Amino acid sequence: MTVSPLAPAAFPAMPDIKGVTLSTAASGMKYTGRDDMLLMRLDGSGSIAAVFTKSDTAAAPVQWCRQQLGAGGRTRAILVNAGNANAFTGDGGMAAVTACCEGVAAKLGCAAGEVLTASTGVIGEPLDSAVLAARFDDLASGSADWQAAAQAILTTDTFAKGASATAAIAGTDVQIAGIAKGSGMIAPDMATMLGFIATDAALPQPVLAALLADATNRSFNAITVDSDTSTNDSVYLMASGAAANAEVTAADDPALDSFRDALDRVMQDLARQIVRDGEGATKFITIAVTGAANDRAAHGIGMSIANSPLVKTAIAGEDANWGRIVMAVGKSGAGIDQSRLDISMGGVLIAAAGARLDDYDEAPVAAHMKGEEIDIAVKVGDGAGAARVWTCDLTHGYISINADYRS
Repeated sequence: MTVSPLAPAAFPAMPDIKGVTLSTAASGMKYTGRDDMLLMRLDGSGSIAAVFTKSDTAAAPVQWCRQQLGAGGRTRAILVNAGNANAFTGDGGMAAVTACCEGVAAKLGCAAGEVLTASTGVIGEPLDSAVLAARFDDLASGSADWQAAAQAILTTDTFAKGASATAAIAGTDVQIAGIAKGSGMIAPDMATMLGFIATDAALPQPVLAALLADATNRSFNAITVDSDTSTNDSVYLMASGAAANAEVTAADDPALDSFRDALDRVMQDLARQIVRDGEGATKFITIAVTGAANDRAAHGIGMSIANSPLVKTAIAGEDANWGRIVMAVGKSGAGIDQSRLDISMGGVLIAAAGARLDDYDEAPVAAHMKGEEIDIAVKVGDGAGAARVWTCDLTHGYISINADYRS
């Protein structure tokens, strides 16, 4: 597989998270010569929070995890498999999830409800839990680093994705590290991908959940590759408590300011890496919207531009066709006044107050379009609403990858 031209130079150095153990194994279910299973487990007490797809056809693992987290009990492990989504698999899908969680729980000495699960791969194919169960001994006793974990969860991805940061809570240093997978079927709600983030901070589950939901809106809910939302979207945040920081009981506690910023950095880094690995991508596109009535309206305008096939194919062809941005803003439904619309590309103002500048020179914009990093800025009025979203171009490579996906 050819690595995306937008990929980072290398997988980053990642800290071990005290109180969290990673292990990987190869089931052979779909892939050969590589690990395709990951187990993340809390070594002691701790908490896990998650956000999931809003799809009406949510996969069995998502349904299981919603149920377990909704019950409010303790959770201590996450089992992940790549190659089979276990989505739209009927009663058999939930039976497979139950069998897997019971099997892992037996190895860890806990209840099945304390084990969460996530799957990625082909939709509609039955999952044979016995194939995964054959490797549970290895998972329960083994250990792996973050790079091995990131590689084990890949499907059509061309590179492993990781990010980390250091923060402080009331004077105590804490670590955050995370991995993600995603390349196609990427759109917010809440972005199509799997993400696994761990910290040694001591945070109760309600605080963890609030922090994760908020950070997701600024990261994984601000990306799109193809506007398609998956059945399996899941992002998990695991806190081991090993850092033994001072107790925090509210997500808006100022003591969490540093942690909140660090979590944003990690999740936005991972989100941008997913876009950089967009199927067939050759351009990374940043879209900034200002002047909207509110942040939600600005986000909607940004995603309308980011999801437009006409905008994305123009950028793939290095065509400075800014009129397609006008179109995408107009169809967003935000109710803007076009006489107040300003458009810039690559830092060059093209149109202002609803019309092209009389002295507009396309040459610097055309030069900008030949690069790998494309910047679009749209101002739609004088409102306080602003948003930043990320996407990639749409090339024939996307068609080729998805036409051959099940082959």
